Amino acid sequence: MDTDALRLFILAAEKLNISAAGKSLGLAPAVSSARLAKLENSLGIELLHRTTRKVALSLEGANFLPFAREIIAQEDAARAALGIGKVDIKGTLRFAASSSFAQLYIAPVLPKFLIQWPDVSLDLRFSDTEQDLLEGSFDLALRNTKPKDSSLKGRKLADDHRILCAATSYLDERGRPESIEDLAEHDLIVFKSWETRPLRDRSGAEAGQFPPPDARRRILIDDGTSQKVVTLAGAGISANALWSISSELKSGQLEQVLPNHRIDDGAVLWLVFPKSNVLSPKVRIFMDFLIAEIGRAPPWESK
Repeated sequence: MDTDALRLFILAAEKLNISAAGKSLGLAPAVSSARLAKLENSLGIELLHRTTRKVALSLEGANFLPFAREIIAQEDAARAALGIGKVDIKGTLRFAASSSFAQLYIAPVLPKFLIQWPDVSLDLRFSDTEQDLLEGSFDLALRNTKPKDSSLKGRKLADDHRILCAATSYLDERGRPESIEDLAEHDLIVFKSWETRPLRDRSGAEAGQFPPPDARRRILIDDGTSQKVVTLAGAGISANALWSISSELKSGQLEQVLPNHRIDDGAVLWLVFPKSNVLSPKVRIFMDFLIAEIGRAPPWESK
């Protein structure tokens, strides 16, 4: 299929003007009309209704348009992967991530990305409620689990270690647990969607679980930032991602609880995208950017 003709069709469908679409590609009006007619003949359908006064997209043209765009995106992605040709990286990228992580690590680096890629705009959804990529028409999302849905693919951003912690003030008052059994004597702050996860000792042997079945879940909460805030305020012991509390650990506001144990859930931060979508250049460069800025040397892992 003539991809140059497809590019012309896409532009004509967007502008509803064949001459203007052709001009943007350096084509004379007569050449543009002839090339579109040839494409229509090869497909056996009329893509655009033409009159002397206007151009309109036909029903068949509207149905064909997303496929035309995908073919062009595939060609551009292939050229970019091979390092050949000039690919214009532009358009709006829809990206979803947890608000807690985004506030700390993504939002601060976005100005740098926008300077590097002035023709790319970002449509962002930052929420601790997981977004449906397909229904929300997102190009990309940040998740803390590997995609299990066969319709999704993922690329690792960074490890997502989680630890038990509490405010120093809380531990000074209530005491510091020395064993998993001691957790039953403490108030626990538990994320609402948190599933029970195994705890392992330094040898790697399973030593219990968090939260323990006999422990008091004093607070259930559904917002990661708020969970950290109530932990800092001295409300109890919680399990937090290291990226969320690294600065508070360094400052001494929070202390790791049971430092000889680790939560074994294999959590990893994944950049996830719909499998059915072509990995367009704008998505590829945004993933590469986040991995370079955050993933290669995660700020929360530095001592």
